[in-house]
This record gives sequence, C-alpha cells and structure tokens, in this order.
Amino acid sequence: MNAHEIDYHIYGEEMQFVEIELDPNEGVVAEAGSFMMMNDGIKMDTIFGDGSNQDEGVLGKLFSAGKRLLTGESLFMTIFSNIGVGKKQVSFAAPYPGKIIPIDLSEIGGKFICQKDAFLCAAKGVSVGIEFSKRLGRGLFGGEGFIMEKLEGDGLAFVHAGGTMSKKVLQAGEILKVDTGCIVGFTKDVDYDIEFVGGIKNTVFGGEGLFFATLKGPGTIYVQSLPFSRLAGRVLALAPQTGNKTRGEGSVLGGLGRILDGDNS
Repeated sequence: MNAHEIDYHIYGEEMQFVEIELDPNEGVVAEAGSFMMMNDGIKMDTIFGDGSNQDEGVLGKLFSAGKRLLTGESLFMTIFSNIGVGKKQVSFAAPYPGKIIPIDLSEIGGKFICQKDAFLCAAKGVSVGIEFSKRLGRGLFGGEGFIMEKLEGDGLAFVHAGGTMSKKVLQAGEILKVDTGCIVGFTKDVDYDIEFVGGIKNTVFGGEGLFFATLKGPGTIYVQSLPFSRLAGRVLALAPQTGNKTRGEGSVLGGLGRILDGDNS
C-alpha cells in the first residue's frame, strides 16, 4: 500500500484548519462536511468508503462503505484530486474548538486506532476501517463502545481532538489511566482496557463515571481535554428551556434584567 505523499500546513489556534498541498495527480480523502476551500484545478469526487480499494470491484467498494456504517459515519467520502498543472491547495476545517493532529502512519507501524468521530482527512491510499473490541467490559463501559476507527497505510492522516491535546509516550509496561471520553487515539501496540473506579463514595458522589480507561505501553497515546460530548452536554444544560424568556447581553437592564428573570448564575 503506497499512499500519496502530501504536504500540509495547520493554521489557527482554537479553531484550526489544515491546508493540504497536492502535486499533480495527488489526492486526499476527507469526511463529508469537513471541506473548507480549494484552488481551481482540484476535482472533487464522492465515492463509497475511503477510496483505498477502488480497484477491487463493486464488492470491495460495498465492503468499504459497510465498514463505515458500523462506525456511525456516512457511506460516502470525498476525494479531492489535483488534475491541473502545478501545486494546488485544498483546506479542511476542524468541526469544533480543538487541535488537528497529523499522524504519519509510516512512522508508527502503519496503524492508528482512534475514536469514531476523530478522523478528518488523509492522503489517498490510507484505509479507514473499523477496530472491534475483543473485551466485553471495554465494549460495554469503555465510552467508545465495541467499535473504534482504524487508520492503516503508509501516508499522512489527520485527526481532531477537542480542547487541548496531550501526547503521551508510554514505555513497555507503563500504564496511564484516562477518562473514557478523553481518548483521541493510540498506536497499535497499546493495550486498551477499562478499570472500575472503586469505592462507594467515588462511585456515588465522584461525578467522574464508574470506569477509567487503562492504556498500557509501549506506544503513543493522544488525549483531549474537552470531548465534544462533554461540551455539548454542558451547553445543553445551560441552554434556556422551551418557553423560558431571557434577556440578552444587549438588554437595557443587562445583568439586572437576568437577576429579575431569575437567571443569577
């Protein structure tokens, strides 16, 4: 498997986007909805699956697309190819505040396992598949379920993490305990399992859930400070309920108006 060799530049701090530079006949595959902008001379094609097995006939394409259904993603992905003369650029934006992480699969053994909604884009030729959990506890309580996304090949892939990203390199036998929702991804040799928090007070009053994710080295792990599910939950909790009236920041009464309305948070 030989993925296209692409160049890139990541722009921004909190709301990032990645600009991919394509030589003639090079391509990049991306999730639907991540496209931001591109130069003239780049052709966009919607395909089944990830485009890594487009020469395997109809059954190969259907199998690739079916794998994506299991991860909750769309049947289709989009390939952007440079059909013009000279270098062209195409850009893809992060879906929410956080960091875009470049993963060179050729440097980590050709495989990276990540949460289902982390993948953003990759060089054409990178396979985007599924990774089944073989452990019942991990599948039921691990936060990511029985299925995670698997990126394979020898090219560049880009994943997205919410908030601030932390990269941890574990030595053989070294263990890191992580909130189950904060895992972005890890290299193929990392042993991933879950562990019960333990203790009545921790379980009932801790507010951190019943389980940790335990990741055992050797390998590299990427951890995010703000999973999208946590961000969405807090926004939803603070959103006005249907029928409630609130005074905006531009109100004549301002903060006093919110106190009179009962919103004194």
